[in-house]
Amino acid sequence: MDTLRVLVVDDELGMQHSVARALQHFTIHLPDVEGEVQFEVDRASSGEEGLTKVAAQPPDILLLDYKLGDMTGLEVLERLVQQEHDVLTVMITAFATLETAIRATKCGAFDFLAKPFTPQELKETIRKASLHLVVQRQARKLAAEKRKVRFEFISVLGHELKAPLSAIEGYLRILKDRAAGSDLAAYDNVIDRSLVRAMGMRKLILDLLDMTRIESGQKKREPVDVDVREIAKTAMETVRPDALARNITLQLHGDAPVPMVADRNEIEIIFNNLLSNAVKYNRDGGRVDVRIGQDGQKVTITVADTGIGMTPEEAGRLFKDFVRIKSEKTVSIPGSGLGLSLVKKLAIMYGGDATVSSKPDVGSTFTVVMQRSNKPPTTEHEPKRDSTVAP
Repeated sequence: MDTLRVLVVDDELGMQHSVARALQHFTIHLPDVEGEVQFEVDRASSGEEGLTKVAAQPPDILLLDYKLGDMTGLEVLERLVQQEHDVLTVMITAFATLETAIRATKCGAFDFLAKPFTPQELKETIRKASLHLVVQRQARKLAAEKRKVRFEFISVLGHELKAPLSAIEGYLRILKDRAAGSDLAAYDNVIDRSLVRAMGMRKLILDLLDMTRIESGQKKREPVDVDVREIAKTAMETVRPDALARNITLQLHGDAPVPMVADRNEIEIIFNNLLSNAVKYNRDGGRVDVRIGQDGQKVTITVADTGIGMTPEEAGRLFKDFVRIKSEKTVSIPGSGLGLSLVKKLAIMYGGDATVSSKPDVGSTFTVVMQRSNKPPTTEHEPKRDSTVAP
């Protein structure tokens, strides 16, 4: 339970005691922020004493009498503004006029409480002020977190694009300076490396677009009856050339169709990412085993490889945005670090989850569980292309 500090600035001792007594055991529940608040009351008998206490320890809520012995409440408010103290203020006054209200509002007063008032009226005013204060703080916190996430996102994106851009620039300088001599064939490797880097950047951009479509809700998704096994077969044919080049065996177990209501493109994204990774991070002569099962309303996809594997700590980070496991074994394997994050997001959207079990130098098994008839919400977006991304 949070505690808000209330400072009562009033030259009437009876008024100070009345406010303190009314708020002594007063607790409010704030459903909008799912919390409870209680109050701690401090007191000041003059404007100068109130300003001193605000400067020493600013309260959360200031109950400020309009007519004080040494100055008016408006003068206190104006001093607070000059000193740049951000305090939520409720004016207490028996001399309410339109001019007073306008001046007080310009100085930042949140509300007014007319004398004489009942304990219930005081509590209701405090309740409104507390809700406004807590919601305002939550908004500021969310805004700060949003700025932090945006900064981190741009920093990571800039880092991911900087390396391939620098590599391409270096290769272009080799071509420009004819550093490999006059034999054109000598430059084939430079061109091939440049194309690989450019494809990596293109892939990163397309993966970002996929993620945006999934999360932003700009395009209607199209759930239809699909056969998950048939989609798996198509995805396996896509990665088969890379697998054959390294003598990696691909095996789809089971012959029965696995029906499901889903957006076909989204299921393709899941398979393309899992199978692409299973081949890229495998050993030469290894194998990839794909199994698709159905149990009641659940569809379970497992993709197991005999690749380089991961430690438990590495596996725990794998489904986060831009995360790639970097080591001597993976340094030459391209990827954006978004593919498995997309798989996780899609699995959750279909009422399930994506997990991994792995052992270094043994292999990894990825498991995706989804609801068979859990139609995707129509407010979500549809990715328009296949995604294949390394972790």
